[in-house]
Amino acid sequence: MQRKDAESLFAKARNVRALVIGDLMLDEYLWGKAERISPEAPVQVVDIIREDLRLGGAGNVVNNLAALGCSVSICSVIGADENGTTLQHVFTGKGVDVAGVFEDPLRTTSKKTRVVAANQQIVRMDRETKEPLRPELEAQVIEYVERHADEFQVLLLSDYLKGVLTERVVQAAVEAGRKRGIPVVIDPKGSDYSKYRGATILTPNRKEAEQAAGMPIANEDDLGRAAERILRECELDALLITRSEQGMSLFGSGGWLTHIPTFAREVYDVTGAGDTVLAVMGVALACGIGYEDAARVANVAAGIAVGKVGTSTVTPSEVIGLIGHGHADSDAKIKNLDVLVEVIEKEKGRGKQVVFTNGCFDLLHVGHVKYLQKARSFGDLLVLGLNSDASVRRLKGDKRPLIPQEERAHLLAALNCVDYVVFFDDDTPLALIETLKPMVLVKGGDYTPDTVVGRDVVESCGGRVELVEFVDGKSTTNIIEKILTSYGEGQ
Repeated sequence: MQRKDAESLFAKARNVRALVIGDLMLDEYLWGKAERISPEAPVQVVDIIREDLRLGGAGNVVNNLAALGCSVSICSVIGADENGTTLQHVFTGKGVDVAGVFEDPLRTTSKKTRVVAANQQIVRMDRETKEPLRPELEAQVIEYVERHADEFQVLLLSDYLKGVLTERVVQAAVEAGRKRGIPVVIDPKGSDYSKYRGATILTPNRKEAEQAAGMPIANEDDLGRAAERILRECELDALLITRSEQGMSLFGSGGWLTHIPTFAREVYDVTGAGDTVLAVMGVALACGIGYEDAARVANVAAGIAVGKVGTSTVTPSEVIGLIGHGHADSDAKIKNLDVLVEVIEKEKGRGKQVVFTNGCFDLLHVGHVKYLQKARSFGDLLVLGLNSDASVRRLKGDKRPLIPQEERAHLLAALNCVDYVVFFDDDTPLALIETLKPMVLVKGGDYTPDTVVGRDVVESCGGRVELVEFVDGKSTTNIIEKILTSYGEGQ
């Protein structure tokens, strides 16, 4: 996935409504220094400097979804206790819908307390209930899911084996998703995956996959056999196995396989990384992204998450920045139209005058550069509509373009005079012009004002058309002819 596609994904994510079902818990962090041994016992003494309370379990999935810009609802069962009240207050403070959170006075709201010194956990203390939901609470959860499933684009199940995701609850969610064509994405636990049967995709780590398949995974062959067994027995569409420093492996019911190398730079804490993978996979699938691209984005997000201490969230800007790090300057200029519209509206709001031009720009030459420099001089920023490869072939024949569209885009985006590049697949840029409504429309001197596509649109908005003369003798056609003359057959 390229930067422009990641930008579009996270722009669409703002319209996604997600339902998270699973075990809620509070993660308490006690941060301190350990510089001495207790005189009472051979243990470290930790001097606590600060305390931190975070959403854990399914709550961390909710946190990640909110950080990605989604609207989120949560369905779970908590205790009628102080920790349960704290959880609900934190959710409502974040704008999360808690209508599906039910209280059970016989349960204890899970709370995990971690003591951390020098970025290392010293000890963890758990207070929780692990028993399956009582039948009456199970019925409430199922009724909520069945009644409200139509309101969401994705269902995410976060199982920490604390009793909320019983087989009946999971199957009710799977059936609700299948019935409505909504992806059901599950982060599973335990050795028995039968309760997850029919889900869209599971996201276990390697150790969890070993337990579920009932076999060790020592090499790639073992991995493939284990994945095939889980896919078959659980009747899944896909399976994503996270493999720590080895990245991720994606398997499909059709037998395909994709290995995705890790994106992690430094690993400080793997706590909550699975929650990040679950959230990003869910959002991507809800936005119509294919399994492979969804997994690649989730892999990048997980690499960022493990570089942070404790249960942490990952933001769109972090993911987009890491995806585009290889060509930071040019990648940042190449946009899909849905994202570019928002960018241009903001620029117009700042009083910027937008200039638009378009072309194939196949085999970039000095004539192109001087033309674009002149176009940029008519306003504050220049948007370049670039013909896609398919569009170029229709206009110039099957032998063109010489340079693929992505390469042409990066060459153009590397020019200081070009502010943004956007592809279009039509024969003309009229749809782009109608959408962006630039104040200045620039075309070459071989046009007359009456023949410029989009002139009426621009002038109706108070804008104007500018014609720029090309540098004499400088064209892609001339360059091709010169190469054929100098290096053609028999030369």
